[in-house]
Amino acid sequence: MPLPAALSRFAREAALQTVRTYLATALRSSDWRIIAHPKSRNILTGHGPQWAETPGAIVAFWHQTLPLMPRLWWWAQPQNPTLTLRFIVSRNADGRLINDIVAPWNIHGIAGSTAKRGKDKGGARALREAIAALRHGHLVGITPDGPRGPARQAAPGILTLARLANRPIIPLGSTCTSLTLPSWDRMAFPLPLGQGRFVCLPPLPPNTDLPTLEAALNDAQTRAIHAYERARSRPIERLWAATGEFIAPALILMLRRRLAIGREDGIRRRERLGLTRLKRPRGPLLWLHAASVGESVSLRPLLDALLQADPARTLLVTTATVTGANIIVGHATKHPGRILHQYIPFDVPRWTTRFLNHWQPDIALFTESELWPGLLAACRKRAIPTGLINARLSDRSWKRWQRLPAPLRHFFKDLDLVAARSPEDAARFTALGTPTVVCHGDLKAAAPPLPADPNALAALRAILGNRPVFLAASTHPGEEDILQDAANRLLASHPTLLTIIVPRHPPRGAEIAARLANAPRRSQNATPTAQDRFWIADTLGELGLFYRTCPIAFIGNSLIAPGGGHNPYEPAQFGVALCSGPHTNNFRDIFARLNTAVSTVHTAPQLADWIATMLNTPAIARQHGHTAQTIAQHAEGCIEALSHHVTRLLAREIP
Repeated sequence: MPLPAALSRFAREAALQTVRTYLATALRSSDWRIIAHPKSRNILTGHGPQWAETPGAIVAFWHQTLPLMPRLWWWAQPQNPTLTLRFIVSRNADGRLINDIVAPWNIHGIAGSTAKRGKDKGGARALREAIAALRHGHLVGITPDGPRGPARQAAPGILTLARLANRPIIPLGSTCTSLTLPSWDRMAFPLPLGQGRFVCLPPLPPNTDLPTLEAALNDAQTRAIHAYERARSRPIERLWAATGEFIAPALILMLRRRLAIGREDGIRRRERLGLTRLKRPRGPLLWLHAASVGESVSLRPLLDALLQADPARTLLVTTATVTGANIIVGHATKHPGRILHQYIPFDVPRWTTRFLNHWQPDIALFTESELWPGLLAACRKRAIPTGLINARLSDRSWKRWQRLPAPLRHFFKDLDLVAARSPEDAARFTALGTPTVVCHGDLKAAAPPLPADPNALAALRAILGNRPVFLAASTHPGEEDILQDAANRLLASHPTLLTIIVPRHPPRGAEIAARLANAPRRSQNATPTAQDRFWIADTLGELGLFYRTCPIAFIGNSLIAPGGGHNPYEPAQFGVALCSGPHTNNFRDIFARLNTAVSTVHTAPQLADWIATMLNTPAIARQHGHTAQTIAQHAEGCIEALSHHVTRLLAREIP
């Protein structure tokens, strides 16, 4: 070979290698997120029933994003090494250059383009080769507006290929940190250490028309740009992250304190720092968070519905409390291996990063009012859809959010879905800027009755016998003093009355017992004698036992402001005659539905009078209980609607 020719070839190879190295460095060093409809994801990775039946698909994207496409291939190909990617490229020098750059990455060109002015550009040959590639199960990439434009105007050749090969078209959008070149298509030239997003919409059928294809490609590109812009950190988020890192040592001290008083799980304490011993299962992983007992109980029917809707799903459920964890772990036994539990990490960036890096959830759903700005921001940056189910905003929270500056309320706009428990809550979330708000009723209305072990139930009934019993459920500090006052007022008329107190937080059992003349505690296996007037049921997950054995009950967290109340549907399902204090704003809609089936008391004398009435006239107690039970049983459930919205969000059908 003559020296000039050899030098020319060497220079070309050196230039190719330089471009190839830069492109690989820029694409691999950036943080990429793939946002794909499940059907498109399966096709791109060679999985799923659709791929098994008719393997092969056309991947369509605008010419502007051509330099970004290798990154998508590097994501897809390792998941199924048998996949092959072909792409249609023009026969000119630019086409040969592109082909030579990407060839070492197992991406192979099909040379040819539409004839112009009677000049054959190999289009017919390329069409035949592309059809053969598709029928052999390969992916074929096409820029419908290439190689010369006009930009974002699709030529009909892609539709001809889809119909002849009978293969779907996947509309693809992408963007990243890049420079815009002064070319006809304003091509994106990626920069290193940036952010990147791919959006794959649902596959289009082979008989798609040109306007539909163009609209889908523009929609995909718009969504990719939107996802890219959402990934940017805001000043308030950076401040929140810095604050979290600053107070992390204090959170560790708090964790130790909570361990000492029994409010954390010592064996699993590292989960609060984002660490876990569990492995992430293969396939779709839906992450749901329930703060404590009430949320965990109400979440169980939705867990069942989500698992029934897709056998390939696995659910990760996090809680913040040990009591909530026990409920989820117990429910998980109904679905072996399909419900995993972990404690939610504190909202410190490095701990939440560990958590998300390990689990990589496909969706994140929080319950009621559990919103953590750091976690939400981290999910947004990773393009993980987020939702708030059974969402509520109390009067106090609503007034507080209204007073805060707009930047502090911005994360409400980042929620992809809010399923509000009431029209009032829905209106509040809409006013705060949440784009998609639905309302199908209160999830707690569809919760199954609290469980009870049959043997424990029989033992409890034997302990209580025919003794008159009054239950104070889920009490909070200060309420026990009012309960004691009420019981003392009944001592003369009902000397054998036993008041069972179930504190909301069991570790308070010792403190309450000491204030009530060393009352026996269930956690110590102590049972009440005939002389005991109080019994402290400071155990976990046993309210179902007491609601089945006590005909009248008081619902705690309601006598002392600000209170908030607890879910009255739980005791109402058992036909219990109910009373509550006036401070029930957290469950205002449910109390409104139950109406007079739940009596309201404000003071110890009023509570004592109510207890005496229920004990002296059992028929009235049964009538009140029956009314509450009827309302609870006919409460309009929302499980099916919620499951449908979650499935739509998971499929990226909610923008």
